[in-house]
Amino acid sequence: MAMLCHLLGILTAFLGPLIIWLVKKDQSPFVDDQGKEALNFQITLVIAHAVAGAAVCLHWGILNLAIWVVALVFGILGTMAANRGEKYRYPIALRLIK
Repeated sequence: MAMLCHLLGILTAFLGPLIIWLVKKDQSPFVDDQGKEALNFQITLVIAHAVAGAAVCLHWGILNLAIWVVALVFGILGTMAANRGEKYRYPIALRLIK
């Protein structure tokens, strides 16, 4: 389920990790930890996309593409680490949910 939190983050933004975390957080400390990590990263990405969307007015549209690539790469790294049973920390995530 921890792996699914990271994987669904790639596909559904923050909605997939949020649902899995809310349902499974009390059943497994590992899923609780990784669910919060994936959710924090996805919330960070939503904020980054909002800033990049506002920057489109300044002709910085390439920022959205760069954010998407970063999200894909780190999401895959998180998925692979959780699949191995390792805790993964995204290097650029706001820790909003503790």
